[in-house]
Amino acid sequence: MPPEVQKAPVSVQDAYRFAVANPEVLSQVPCYCGCGAVGHTSNYDCYVKDVQSSGSIEFDSHALGCSICVDITRDVMRLTQEGKALEDIQTYINRTYSQYGPPTPLKP
Repeated sequence: MPPEVQKAPVSVQDAYRFAVANPEVLSQVPCYCGCGAVGHTSNYDCYVKDVQSSGSIEFDSHALGCSICVDITRDVMRLTQEGKALEDIQTYINRTYSQYGPPTPLKP
């Protein structure tokens, strides 16, 4: 993890680790913080800008300063641990966070 992530609160560090380990989940979960305006297409994009063919990760610092991003990820972490299906997770996130703004436009 980059130094700025290592200096972040444990909850933020855990969210970054979850994003790196679970791109297939977070890339299917919208974010509601307004980050779609900067090109994000999912909650995953709040943590990871790009993954090189070598496996090297270019991190996004957005989630370092956004509690909505981290809260969404922490809910996904909890629901995943509870064994919830992706569709149920998406429904929960949409219902809980839609009050904060428009969702990121998930890639098909």
